[in-house]
Amino acid sequence: MASHSKARRIAAWILTSLITLLFVFSAVMKFLRPAEVVAAVEKWNLKDELIMIGVGELVSALLFFIPRTHSLGVLLLSAYMGGAIVTHMQNDEPYIVSSIFLLFIWVAAYLRHPQLLQSFRAQE
Repeated sequence: MASHSKARRIAAWILTSLITLLFVFSAVMKFLRPAEVVAAVEKWNLKDELIMIGVGELVSALLFFIPRTHSLGVLLLSAYMGGAIVTHMQNDEPYIVSSIFLLFIWVAAYLRHPQLLQSFRAQE
């Protein structure tokens, strides 16, 4: 049982770290504003909000990584990814990748803090 718990914690930290790095990289790209990123958000009419989106992404990722603020980070990243999914849907673009990242956020959250999803269990 102890090794299962240890393996779960290791998997949780690996997945959490990878997700955090991905979002930090994405935020940094929004701050650096390379032509590819600017072109992508121009078609969504969000070019003027690029820095604000990057700040929100960075803050959410850091809150997700820090153990004390992990639950808030899960909620903020979920909201961020929900916005990404809707943006892709509105522009008739594939949204499966955003959906998979959202799933990974929740898997990492469950592995790290299974009690986060306690409210979904049957009440007796």
